[in-house]
Amino acid sequence: MAKILSGKELSEKLLIKQAEEVAQLKQKGIVPGLVVILVGEDPASQIYVRNKMRACEKVGIYSETIRLEENTSEEKLIEIIDKLNSDEKINGILVQLPLPRHIDEQNVLMRISPNKDVDGFHIANAGKLFTGQKSMLPCTPKGIMYMLDDAKIVFEGKNAVVIGRSNIVGKPIAMLLLNRNCTVTICHSRTQNLSEFTKHADILVAAVGKAKFVTADMVKKGAVVVDVGINRVDGKVVGDVDFEPVSEVAGYITPVPGGVGKMTISMLIQNTIEAAKA
Repeated sequence: MAKILSGKELSEKLLIKQAEEVAQLKQKGIVPGLVVILVGEDPASQIYVRNKMRACEKVGIYSETIRLEENTSEEKLIEIIDKLNSDEKINGILVQLPLPRHIDEQNVLMRISPNKDVDGFHIANAGKLFTGQKSMLPCTPKGIMYMLDDAKIVFEGKNAVVIGRSNIVGKPIAMLLLNRNCTVTICHSRTQNLSEFTKHADILVAAVGKAKFVTADMVKKGAVVVDVGINRVDGKVVGDVDFEPVSEVAGYITPVPGGVGKMTISMLIQNTIEAAKA
């Protein structure tokens, strides 16, 4: 039976550390500040933003949410970002995705100063990650690596398979694993004979957005299985991994909920603290 890698427990421990760090910064007259910009009324985004604000409150970070109408123009949004870029009391700027269709996401994300890009999506930060330099990392991949390090997972020479090639999770987690000397394969919707790849994975990351997509027969005995998926099925939240059967085969597994999602918010806080220190 697999050992459960609990993001809930780990994030609670980390919260205590982060609160201490923020208190020390405040003694030096530095108050980390985060602004989240929310455009429109997307229900899932509303929940994410609320959770982010709660976490900021717990550790003592100054935070505010700027809520904009669905029909806000791209120009108006960029104008707000420019103001925040030059506001010294704000260390982190996060634009909650997805944005309404009439707004070009890339234009908006590129406008955030790379030093305040706590989501790690700016091309400058992505380029630094790609070339192995220190950078602001995207929160979900950073959270995954933190969990695996905490569990003392060995990376060197291991086969890692990532299912999914998004700029937010798939590509950056592949680079982080590569930078830790894993042999990395990225699989996606066009991959043929997917299970031929997954069955050889010592570390398997599922970020595909399909409920219970990874089944027990696709997993190597004793593998580390990281489930990034958040899917709603019959009113319940489930991951991309068929949890019960896979946990009989895997050595380690992250649950959904209570796994990677919790770490994502912890890493947003961590990035904001690091930006304040810098």
